[in-house]
Amino acid sequence: LDTVLKLYDEGTKFVLYTGRGPSGPVHIGHLIPWLFTLHLQEKFGARLYFQMTDDEKFLIDDNINLQHTKKYAYENTLDLIALGFKPDKTFVIYDVEDIDLLYDITLEVAKRITYSTAKASFGFKDSTNIGWVFWPAIQAAPCFIHKKLTGENVPALIPAAIDQDPYWRVTRDIAPKLGYHKPAQIHCRFLPGLGSGGKMSASKPETSIFTMDSPEVVKRKIWNAFTGGKPTAAEQRKTGGTPSICSIYQYFFFLFEEDDKKLFERENRCKAGEILCGECKQELFSRLNKFLKEHQKRREKAKDVIEQYHIKR
Repeated sequence: LDTVLKLYDEGTKFVLYTGRGPSGPVHIGHLIPWLFTLHLQEKFGARLYFQMTDDEKFLIDDNINLQHTKKYAYENTLDLIALGFKPDKTFVIYDVEDIDLLYDITLEVAKRITYSTAKASFGFKDSTNIGWVFWPAIQAAPCFIHKKLTGENVPALIPAAIDQDPYWRVTRDIAPKLGYHKPAQIHCRFLPGLGSGGKMSASKPETSIFTMDSPEVVKRKIWNAFTGGKPTAAEQRKTGGTPSICSIYQYFFFLFEEDDKKLFERENRCKAGEILCGECKQELFSRLNKFLKEHQKRREKAKDVIEQYHIKR
């Protein structure tokens, strides 16, 4: 990251690269790295390459077909556009449809990664299908596609969740051999689910807030959420709550309280027993419902402009 920023200060721009595995609907946890990417696009005026890995999800899940991943790639792109990414600086890559743009780069990458390295990095087993073994080379390709499209050899900055780290470590190792800058990474923390532990996951729909959830569904999920409160209101007023383990507080921390002073005040009031869980839940519901209402409006409008974001537009 330091190298990318140093090059930027010296006049060499960078591109952004992130993506999504379209196996289902988008939830709030997916939006965290996307919103950070949007901030970087606006701050630096950077071009974004966004990879929809419809091929990956097909390869790793026996219950998913290509029609399924194609459908969700379209739906997930609407959520991306609704956040406000600029069409002139955003290029969405659908792997299955756009493989012709990626394939030559992918082959160059694949030729320089041994099976031994791939197995050690990704945990492949004898039962792993060969499509999945090859796939990390496809994920590496967008790191370098900007030069193919424009002739400019600039580094890629990748905002992504930490579970993607092995892909970029392998890619960084082979980038100089291909004549490219090493891609840089910024890891995003996982937004916890509304349950008692673990990241937000689409496989646990009752602990996740999806972008298309109705107000009634959102309210039910929030009211059933795990908190750091005490068994009774009287006990909480006496001994205070524990915001560090509270899923509701995490929503304020990650996205729904921009004022750090107010966030700190909420934390301290919780610890002092001056605020109860019901009050925080009601406030979060109000803010979350407003956010989703506006997002859903923009998402509907995105249907009219989605082709403007395709890399082959």
